[in-house]
Amino acid sequence: MSTLLKIKKVLFCFTAEVSAVTFQQSPQVVKEKTEVQINCSHDDANLPLMSWYQQRKGSLSMTFLGFGYATAEPTNEGRLEEQFQLRRQSMTAGTLTVHSANLSHSGVYYCAASTHSTQPAYFGKGTKLTVLDPDRQITPPKVKIFRPSPKECKNQKEEQRKKTLVCVASDFYPDHVTVSWKLNGEDVSTGVATDSAATPVDKSYRITSRLKISATLWENQDNSFVCIVSFFDGDTTIYRNDTLDVKGKGGGITRGEYLNITQGAKLSYVVVIIKSCVYGLFVGFLVWKLQGSSGKHK
Repeated sequence: MSTLLKIKKVLFCFTAEVSAVTFQQSPQVVKEKTEVQINCSHDDANLPLMSWYQQRKGSLSMTFLGFGYATAEPTNEGRLEEQFQLRRQSMTAGTLTVHSANLSHSGVYYCAASTHSTQPAYFGKGTKLTVLDPDRQITPPKVKIFRPSPKECKNQKEEQRKKTLVCVASDFYPDHVTVSWKLNGEDVSTGVATDSAATPVDKSYRITSRLKISATLWENQDNSFVCIVSFFDGDTTIYRNDTLDVKGKGGGITRGEYLNITQGAKLSYVVVIIKSCVYGLFVGFLVWKLQGSSGKHK
């Protein structure tokens, strides 16, 4: 069987079965030279093998860090042993330790579980680690909702008319944020499109979220929209929000501003697609590599 065919076979198993296992991982924000423990646990006691991967900030590739069974000493990937240490607490829990964190360690760390190196691997969503830059100050976001462009959906049929509200969170550091929407106090998820990651701007970050609604909903003068941004500073989660009442004033947006934001959104979607494809290929390659490594040690 060719290498490419092996990778495709692994990817098929991975994408078909990944949702069956629930992982627990939490983000971290630390200072330089801190010893960091990244914990991972899942809910399937029939998966004794745990593997770890690192995706550095700004990189599309992933680095295999090591693996271990619950009943044996974990194995680091050669040259990385001085930086990382793997431990297993039980069949469903493990820890990756970064001995002395520096800026290059910032990124997302993934743990994966499987019954054996030749079987499909189940991946968690990852632990986002940010090692703080000493030249940057921790700063919560500023949040602003912009009203829909007056010219949006102007020539569309009545049933197709949509309006887009744009929420921009800016001037924050680090980039541990999530964005959510409310309509008249109720959570809204339909029609929401948020950038996959915050964009660096000078020494801070910015993220944009769009809420697409029917024009009829926007024309209801009693409706009130809220954009909520949660920001994790390493110790606590801070919430910032902005409210936009349909009948209220302010929150205007020019056509030029609207076009700039939507063009940025399109670029973000392209980046998401590219990252997803590359991520899938690397996962398949690394799992295949792990299969070969395990075979050699039999």
